[in-house]
Amino acid sequence: MGTKHRSDSLLPDDRFWDKFIARARRHAADAPELAWLVRRLERYLKAHPDLPLLRHQERHALAWLTRAGRSSRGGGRPFRQAVMALRICFEEVLTLEWAADFDWEYWLASARTLDRAHPTVARDYKGVGMVLPSRRVGRRINTQVMKSARIRHAKTLHALVSEIRRRSYSIRTEQAYEQWVCRFLLFHGNREPRELGADHVVDYLNHLAAERVVSASTQNQALNALAFLYTQVLDIELPELTALVRAKLSKRLPVVLSPDQMRLLFSHMNGRHLLMARLLYGTGMRLMECVRLRVKDIDFDYRQIVVRDGKGAKDRVVPFPDALRAPLQAHLAEVRDVFAQDRAEGVGEVYLPHALARKYPSAPTEWVWQYAFPSGRLSVDPLSKKTRRHHTHESGLQKAVRRAARVADLPKTVTCHTLRHSFATHLLEAGQDIRTVQELLGHADVSTTMIYTHVLNRGGKGVLSPLDRL
Repeated sequence: MGTKHRSDSLLPDDRFWDKFIARARRHAADAPELAWLVRRLERYLKAHPDLPLLRHQERHALAWLTRAGRSSRGGGRPFRQAVMALRICFEEVLTLEWAADFDWEYWLASARTLDRAHPTVARDYKGVGMVLPSRRVGRRINTQVMKSARIRHAKTLHALVSEIRRRSYSIRTEQAYEQWVCRFLLFHGNREPRELGADHVVDYLNHLAAERVVSASTQNQALNALAFLYTQVLDIELPELTALVRAKLSKRLPVVLSPDQMRLLFSHMNGRHLLMARLLYGTGMRLMECVRLRVKDIDFDYRQIVVRDGKGAKDRVVPFPDALRAPLQAHLAEVRDVFAQDRAEGVGEVYLPHALARKYPSAPTEWVWQYAFPSGRLSVDPLSKKTRRHHTHESGLQKAVRRAARVADLPKTVTCHTLRHSFATHLLEAGQDIRTVQELLGHADVSTTMIYTHVLNRGGKGVLSPLDRL
């Protein structure tokens, strides 16, 4: 494979290809995947025929990935192969200095498509397709078995989802309730729900507690789903369910990082994921609130960010960190350049929820409605067949935070939500009143916010240990 490159000193030789293939084998699942990684790198090199390999810079890789991401052909897998090929070449084989700080994780996350079950787009699907499986629930049940339950009980599940949507429950609740109803029916031999009663519900909850050993909150969620099915959808009163003793919830304290640990965590992140992580900590936003943030909701003049349709379908305002003004302005300038190029090529519409696209027909192509953190790749919407640039997939930021915590050797389990916990705790430590923190977090009840008073940097309940008196 390397022989054909010997005549051109600008292209790699056999020794390079041997080393590249050896490294690529660690990332390739099989021989065809390995061959595709080689082919993707060859295409990149052919796009830069006059540039010696060691002189490739970040801007060359960035421009090529941006062009590759503007093509929606082939789906996410070819794009992921292209990103991995460049990463192996420049970071692992050539070990160029700029490659160590390149935002590879962002581009790998861009290879992921928002599928029909993703909470951002799931509610666009009607009819049979409106009942969508969640990737987070039911992974231990065979997909075909779940499909058989959905087909057999399609009418009941359709009524369940319709009632949930009429009450404006969240898409996560919808997916979870639909999953629990399917599990319940499968547990009892895929029988019709009207043939089952409170005893069957109790048997299933006992199975979850004794055999599956699920948490108390999971048991209660299953009970809520089944109670909703019988009382609100099937209109069957089961007094035994209302009298059923719910599992006692465990009282868990949130994981909080100290300011020094926050700085250490951020020192091991880079690129857009660093900006997003700092935004999570600086505003207290949830993960999905951050990735769904749109340009119009960032107010530089009033130094605030409007969080739209947060948990409980509520809007709220959070403070805009002054430390992020310049980085975010520079980031949005780059995003706008990509958006302008998309529009010049007649693509790049953005997704709008809740029939907003019908109400404002021109909004999907307007700058202010674009996602602040868009994907690096265009994709074809499976329903409308339109080529769109969705927001970046949340899994990229999740992986980046976990990786940074691992590299920083932090002795805590760190997730994106840890940054929100740290935001609230550090505000209270700084003397902010708890009502203000409640409003910034979007909590309906101040008792939810009160949990952060237990992790303030004052020792257990503010008590001085007797050991410190010796």
